[in-house]
Amino acid sequence: MQKTVNILNKKAKFQYEILDKYTAGIVLTGTEIKSIRSGKASIAESFCEFNDREELFVINMTVEEYAFGNYYNHKPKAERKLLLNRKELKKLKKEMDVKGNAIIPLKLYINEKGFAKLIIGLGKGKKLYDKRETIKDRDNKRDLDRIKKNFR
Repeated sequence: MQKTVNILNKKAKFQYEILDKYTAGIVLTGTEIKSIRSGKASIAESFCEFNDREELFVINMTVEEYAFGNYYNHKPKAERKLLLNRKELKKLKKEMDVKGNAIIPLKLYINEKGFAKLIIGLGKGKKLYDKRETIKDRDNKRDLDRIKKNFR
């Protein structure tokens, strides 16, 4: 088992311009937290959505079944409720009404108390030319680092 669990959504910063970040708790069952602590989770294709009772859920987050769980095991792609303050939920709900905004999970980690936390970001979808700009900046930085390394 790993000491620190950091599960990242690497595509999120490429596909979205992150406007604001929040840290949310997650409602999990016993086998789900054990599976996350062993690093068997993925937030690559996941997103967040409000239900009709103004509660925020993470959709399409994959938590693999726990290897030693028997009939108490969980569903790998179940919807999981996120825990935020009422003020933060109202602000996110208001921002979601704007066209092009989405709530994206950025990072899943275990805090020092042993609870699973999810850093979510309010993002605006990037256009194709913005994505090309990001790729160009990344390539230029890589080339510059390569030149610096060879120069030393």
